[in-house]
Amino acid sequence: MSMKDIEFLEKHCHILNRSFEEYFEKPLCEFVDCHPIYIDLDNSNSVIVSHGLGSDPIFNYANKNALDLFEMSWSDFTSLPSRYSAETPEQEERESFLKEVSNKGYSSSYSGVRISKSGKRFAINDAKVWNLFDSDGKAYGQAATFDNWEYL
Repeated sequence: MSMKDIEFLEKHCHILNRSFEEYFEKPLCEFVDCHPIYIDLDNSNSVIVSHGLGSDPIFNYANKNALDLFEMSWSDFTSLPSRYSAETPEQEERESFLKEVSNKGYSSSYSGVRISKSGKRFAINDAKVWNLFDSDGKAYGQAATFDNWEYL
């Protein structure tokens, strides 16, 4: 991993955690003082993903559990428009939900069906979804975390 990659991950993971704490009043995961934040989030038992801004946002982060669940490499996942994490019939509902989150700031109980690279469908339950903002309060994207899923 290059120094540029490490710098991105460190900054991005701080944004993930700070924004999560703002909405949910607790840290995104248990942190170990001697680890950089990106290592703790990567090793979290929960699935953690995020995408950037734009009309068709691209995923920009996935921890190990997310990459395993979606059956993708880091480079595949971070070049994927986030709408493709859902099957076509689910995409409109997903888009509507994300607009609601944009307005409210967060949701603590999202459920939906997603699909892995190989076509495995899985239901996620009780996902937390929240808006991301940088240290200046500027919109930065959206993120989700969950630890409750089942294959369909």
